[in-house]
Amino acid sequence: MDAAHIRNFSIIAHIDHGKTTLSDRLLHMTGTVADRNMSEQMLDSMDLEKERGITIKAHPVTMYYKAKNGETYELNLIDTPGHVDFAYEVSRSLSACEGAILIIDAAQGVEAQTVANLHLAMKQNLEIIPVINKIDLPHADIANAKHQLEEILAIPAENAILASAKQGIGIEDILEAVVHRIPAPKPTGAVSLQALVFDSYFDTYKGVVTHVRVFNGQIKPGMMVKLLHSGRTVEIKEVGSFNPKPYPREKLEEGETGYITANIKSPKDVKMGDTLTDSRNPSAVLPGFQEIHPMVYSGIYPINTADYEHLKVNLSKLQLNDSAFVYQSESSVALGFGFRCGFLGLLHMEIVQERLRREYGMDIIATYPSVIYRVTMTDGTVKEIDNPAFLPEANYILKIEEPRVTTFIMCPNEFIGDMMALVSEKRGICNQTETLDTRRVMLTCSTPLNEILIDFHDRIKSITRGYGSMDYEHAGYVEADMVKLDMLVNNDVVDAFSCIVHRDKAEPRGRALAAKLKDVIPKQQYQVAIQAAIGGKVIARESISAMRKDVTAKCYGGDISRKRKLLEKQKEGKKRMKSIGSVNIPQEAFIEVLKT
Repeated sequence: MDAAHIRNFSIIAHIDHGKTTLSDRLLHMTGTVADRNMSEQMLDSMDLEKERGITIKAHPVTMYYKAKNGETYELNLIDTPGHVDFAYEVSRSLSACEGAILIIDAAQGVEAQTVANLHLAMKQNLEIIPVINKIDLPHADIANAKHQLEEILAIPAENAILASAKQGIGIEDILEAVVHRIPAPKPTGAVSLQALVFDSYFDTYKGVVTHVRVFNGQIKPGMMVKLLHSGRTVEIKEVGSFNPKPYPREKLEEGETGYITANIKSPKDVKMGDTLTDSRNPSAVLPGFQEIHPMVYSGIYPINTADYEHLKVNLSKLQLNDSAFVYQSESSVALGFGFRCGFLGLLHMEIVQERLRREYGMDIIATYPSVIYRVTMTDGTVKEIDNPAFLPEANYILKIEEPRVTTFIMCPNEFIGDMMALVSEKRGICNQTETLDTRRVMLTCSTPLNEILIDFHDRIKSITRGYGSMDYEHAGYVEADMVKLDMLVNNDVVDAFSCIVHRDKAEPRGRALAAKLKDVIPKQQYQVAIQAAIGGKVIARESISAMRKDVTAKCYGGDISRKRKLLEKQKEGKKRMKSIGSVNIPQEAFIEVLKT
């Protein structure tokens, strides 16, 4: 199809504002999916996405729409995730588009991620079509949504389309707006083929399937193309589009979005943001998207050590499908061989672990999540530490800096006091309070990243009864009084439970871990001490009492000294056992403790 009749666009919104439902209606309205094949969440291919009702991966789909002017247009839609952890998926999808539909929930209004995703779209200079969704809800407040659109996002309210994706209201208006408001793709004027790689996945039969947006020229099966980043030249085997399942086509032309398969067997050969070009007459590199850096690190180990190689292969396949995920091999005394993995956030970490268990059938255990600390040594060298095991001795450290984030929290007015208390509990500082409308405020806070990792988002939701939302961005490093907390079982350090914490938080964390370990470590023949220590100083202790055999059972009378003699002998034996015995901590104990 000629470029004038092609439109490439994305759908962006806060989590749960109706992106996937709208994409379902668009597929239905354009006849891309037949009525008998229609189901909820058509573009969410993973069981995890359907179960949780969230989008994890961006999904491309090609639709053909006959507009009111009688012309037929090819619409390439990319449905994107809404959660802050998957903002990288959104930024990659937007780089392949000329426009974006911005959805706002009529009942909830503008949320934190709405603002963040709009900024991503504006950075790419995309045409924005605002849609106020869920107008059929009894508590929908359209006037307020329009007011927020102008006040917070600076978008004229008269441009907004009123719709209900569930009821099918306003869907035709949205399609007409896509055709008339979003510009057609413009050629880059390069000498030959230019196509941007914006996603990929691994297929057992076809190898690496790469999602591309063609900016210049065309791609046909049999062509020899060069991947500019890796320098590899490959032959195109098949090209096609999605509807939403992949189907082959004769060629992909300028402005179109689709997939290619080539003789690429290794996931390492494809890099997100790479440029495809003609191998005989190469063009310049297209501007890609910035490299993403993980925020959270955690160790992933196979429960059965024989599965190590199997886990390694599956991680490389998963990385192809999720380029923000990084890993490298490491080993632990307690857990054997495994991998140090980097994630964008806690939900991202949870999803990756769940996908390893479900899609690849792996039995895995994950260690406590940590962030990257910057350690300045006494000799002036600076080290980046993401694993507590590699933290140098305290006498060699000049200072430790921790990563901080600027957190934007939106909440109803009546919860502002509770929010302030939560932020200060997490060692944060509230820098600014902004009133958005009569009901809601936005707090701008500076908080340490490691404090908001675990339960911060959940706590915001529970305090605000589900009405609060948050977004965060990296804000550099700040010096802090961080210490390494070690857990000792029978005077031996167990490296899997070590963590880097702030000195003020070390004691309560040490007590909690010691109490948990006391519950899960089985009794031994002698008393076992569980201690939490900073350097040589013990700050918390629990004891597991000994399993005692009744050695006096065979005494059926006579002098008390006979019983004493047997008890003394038992005491000596236990003392000797304690000095030479080692406590075998079962795998279940690690799993139990690392779960909390």
